Amino acid sequence: MSVQTETAGSGREPGRDEGVRTDLSTRSAPVKWVVVVDEALPAGRAVNAAVCVAAAVGKARPELLAGHGEDGSGNTHPGLPWAGCSILAADAATLHGLRERAAARPDLFVVDMPGPAQTARVYDDYLAALAATPHQELTYHAVSLVGPRNRVTKLVGRLPLLA
Repeated sequence: MSVQTETAGSGREPGRDEGVRTDLSTRSAPVKWVVVVDEALPAGRAVNAAVCVAAAVGKARPELLAGHGEDGSGNTHPGLPWAGCSILAADAATLHGLRERAAARPDLFVVDMPGPAQTARVYDDYLAALAATPHQELTYHAVSLVGPRNRVTKLVGRLPLLA
């Protein structure tokens, strides 16, 4: 997985200044988190791609996760994304273009899963395959975006939910 972090000179990390409001609808959140998956992938590979990019986002952006909850029996349940996370679908060409447009925006945090990430069984082999592939030849199985709601929506607003 490759990860884009703060762009030099932007003065802040994308989406980090938004306040956590667990008392409001996710549609009211100032930050939006989406994962866009290649709609042609078989179900298992699509879920794998979505989970992998979400895990990378969760590690890099732990403030997206709300506090733990307790059920009526006293069992603790780990916190979930307070702003929600929509899983959307796109074809391979749209996914590649989306990744390009999003990566060019300093106000968005982008995590992607290039194709070699699902074919390599050894992480170092994945890194070698990634290094040997020019960017324009990469395919993406999933791209995750986090940032200001209006900017993320502008990029993904017409994409359907993954079915």
